[in-house]
Amino acid sequence: MILSLFKHKSYLLMLVMGISVAVASCKKSEVEDPEVEPPVTEDTRANLTKDSIFLYAKEVYLWNDALPTYAQFNPRKYSGEATDLLNYEQELFDISKFGLNPENNRPYEYVSAAADYPKYSYIDDITTRNAAQAYVGNAKADVELNGSGYDLGFLNFQGYGTNDSYELYATAVFPGSPADKAGITRGTKITKINGTTLGSNFNGEGDLIYSLAESETTKATVSGVKADGTAFDNVELTKVKYTSSPVYKSKTLTAGTKKIGYLAFARFSELNSNAKKDLDAAFAKFTTDGVTELIIDLRYNGGGYVSTAEYLVNLIAPASATGVMFKEHYNKTMQAGNATILENQPLLDENEKVQFHANGDMITYADVDYSLAENTVNFAKKGSLNGITNVVFLVTGNTASASELVINSLKPVMTVKLVGRTTYGKPVGFFPVRVENKYDVYLSMFETRNKLDQGGYYAGMITDVVDQGGTNARAVFDDARHDFGDPEENYTKNAIKLLAPGAVVTTAKAVMSIRGKTVAVSSALGLLDKARPINQFIGMVETRHKLKK
Repeated sequence: MILSLFKHKSYLLMLVMGISVAVASCKKSEVEDPEVEPPVTEDTRANLTKDSIFLYAKEVYLWNDALPTYAQFNPRKYSGEATDLLNYEQELFDISKFGLNPENNRPYEYVSAAADYPKYSYIDDITTRNAAQAYVGNAKADVELNGSGYDLGFLNFQGYGTNDSYELYATAVFPGSPADKAGITRGTKITKINGTTLGSNFNGEGDLIYSLAESETTKATVSGVKADGTAFDNVELTKVKYTSSPVYKSKTLTAGTKKIGYLAFARFSELNSNAKKDLDAAFAKFTTDGVTELIIDLRYNGGGYVSTAEYLVNLIAPASATGVMFKEHYNKTMQAGNATILENQPLLDENEKVQFHANGDMITYADVDYSLAENTVNFAKKGSLNGITNVVFLVTGNTASASELVINSLKPVMTVKLVGRTTYGKPVGFFPVRVENKYDVYLSMFETRNKLDQGGYYAGMITDVVDQGGTNARAVFDDARHDFGDPEENYTKNAIKLLAPGAVVTTAKAVMSIRGKTVAVSSALGLLDKARPINQFIGMVETRHKLKK
């Protein structure tokens, strides 16, 4: 993940030695059990980083009270991998195994028995960042949270039929991308890639299809039929840098006497520089159109900035929604102001500059107030759309974090329904901790709960209209044969049924048609789910910090 907030390196050069000294001293204080004291090892830079990862976790990790002592854990034991980063990632994974969720007696960050990475926390090597790449667990996404992209523009594909006879459709296309500018949208049927005709070997052609989605692909030709029925042949797409709106599409549907506003939202990107303008335009049009119900499509939205999630909630919620929207619960160490190791982490201002107290001391994350009172967010209505009481969210297992925060925050003040598959399940957020002036460590730091103190959806949110997944010819499915907002698209059709049962649907002209980006082949009807994971940012980043008084 690339967050513009974290791109500055120069100010950290002067901190490297200071961090090393602080970490070394912290390490000694943590050795509480001489009977299990680890063997003496050299204070190499890599070993000090291993120390740092563990010692930061001891103070800021949400479940830090479950972690052993430094001596018992022995972070310097990670030395067998080919690179330092692999060692660090293994250490972080082992840290994430501590602390059991009482609902299932598994670690909160449990993914599966075969997983080798945490569900929420991760480490980003900032030296490998560029305009094309953003770290997402074990994958890289191609549109960052600042809206910059560098690829051909596809998000994903879906195959319909059988392995020997299928049709392939673009799941989404990022706005502003080469594919978008070529008029390719969700619902476009792809018949040829680089001259190879598709449709006769779904398994064998998967790698070719996947290559179209990779950010490393610099050029490709595609043929097919657009969502409006227009055929195209051998359109050449060339990888370029572009700025992408997080809004795939915004439109108004008329269902009987009801006006339903539809919004497909790709990611919770930076509010003022990337998301606010298009969100405001969409909701202003909803007001003009007399919208009375909403469908918010978050099926591929893995999260992003908490500030943008808060803004979307305030656009949707009625003016009658007041008081607490959600609270961020940090661990007891942080709430008490005892996470002193954060003195090594400078807190940048909105212009990404180091800040200083009146006495000249640098402002750090240790100066932030992590109490519950100072991390409570209240409703504050935005925009002119008011009186909405019913909203349906379209979701999948790719719907995570900030997306789930929006849903959970609205449940106490509106009628909220979900259509699709169980969501990802990430009620926790973070901010980055930088070590070695090279790695940003994202440890799960806080859990969010809504107005009614509801949260804890670690296993995901269950839908009201269920896409079973993994079965052929299922009744509810993510239907890429239709563009975003098409009332014939299966998820959207089911959402309309919830909002206006039995109504005949007509559509207003779309005011914003933008598209998404591809990471592979998934299937809906006739083909078992074989998708490679959608590569996107998964997380909830907090950048609004109040200093201690």
